Order: sequence, then structure tokens, then C-alpha cells
Amino acid sequence: MSSREVTLYHPLVLLYGFGTSLTILGSYSLYARYFKRIKRAADIPAAFFRKRFLYGKVTSVGDGDNFHFYHLPGGVLGGWGWLRRVPEINRFRELKGETISVRVCGADAPERAHFGRPAQPFSDEALAWLRRYVLGRWLYVKPLHLDQYQRVVAKVLVLKWTGFKDVSEEMIKAGLATVYEAKAGAEFDGKEAVYWRQQERAQHKKLGMWSINKKDFLTPREYKNKYG
Repeated sequence: MSSREVTLYHPLVLLYGFGTSLTILGSYSLYARYFKRIKRAADIPAAFFRKRFLYGKVTSVGDGDNFHFYHLPGGVLGGWGWLRRVPEINRFRELKGETISVRVCGADAPERAHFGRPAQPFSDEALAWLRRYVLGRWLYVKPLHLDQYQRVVAKVLVLKWTGFKDVSEEMIKAGLATVYEAKAGAEFDGKEAVYWRQQERAQHKKLGMWSINKKDFLTPREYKNKYG
């Protein structure tokens, strides 16, 4: 064998192979961390909860305190909107199994009519408000935990002209949601005191549901306890 021949075990070959492997692993790690699209709430990695925000678009709003979210990892830098197609809103069949079901943290909106139970006052107004505020918008979702309906309970931030707004806080401020009262599954991401202050202000101003006569008023939690 010529002294100039390079074998599989030559130090340069081994070094090149090691470097290539590191590059591939590093690229995959970068892709998995920043550019891999998450399709369902159950697919969110455990390491993301309470630590990272997901960026995406709200494709539909089903109730006063929950919506469907299409994850857009990397945003514009990830090619969304110019290399990768961003879905339109309310495409239910097209997006089946492709969106994350999100339940906003720390807030409880009036219940709509379902399963033979009557709608609460201001349930339609709460739904209309949430649709105006988030439907079709690109926003940030911070996963906190999965609930029993396989929705991710999350802190939700949307960028407005005056800066980032906490959707839960804004709903409570408008009198269209109460602070979440159930002991099980309550999540506030450190803002429970802020939410209670906003609720007290809405009550004082008689905004939204707080304009209802007290004897006829049930909070969403009281309504759920009454109707099961």
C-alpha cells in the first residue's frame, strides 16, 4: 500500500467524519428546537412548558376563552408567508389534526348554551370580543399544562400598537371573563394578583357581566357548579 493512500482509519478521515456528524446533529437540534412545527397540544415537548413561547396564528375561535392555534416556528425567518403557506382562518376540514387547542390561562368566560343548558349573559359578547382580538392574528403562546380535554392551558400574548397584551388580562379588564376560580387546573403564570385587581376595577365600573343585577348573576364557576 502506498504511503500516500488514506485509509478509513486515517486521523484526517476520522476527524472529518466526527466533524460531519457533529454538524448533522447540531443542525437537527437547531431544527427540532426552532423550526419543527408542532401540530397538536399533545405533541408539545415537556421542556417547552413554562419556559418557551410558541409563535403562530389563530385559525379559529370556538368559545369565549379558547381557540385553535397553527404553530409557525421561526415566523417569517422560518419562511412562513413567502416560502411556506400560512393557512386561512376557519378552514376546519383542512386543518383537522394540524392545530393546537389553546385555553387561555387564569380567565373564565361566560358559558355558551350547550348540552341543553342555557347560555350565560355576555357569553356571546365574550366570544365576539375574543374573535375580534385574536382571530387571524399571529401571536405568542406560553404552554403551562395540558388539561383533561387535551387543550394546552397557556399564557397568550398578542402585539398591539401599545405593546404586547396579555389576552387573559384584557378579557378580565373588559368584564367579559372572571379570574379562574376552580382549584384544579388553575394557572396564572405569576399574574394572579394582577388579574384580581383588573376584576375589581371592572366590577367597580360595572363593565360587561358586572352590569348584571347581583341577584341574577352567576360567575362562570358558579354556573358550572349549578349545572354540573
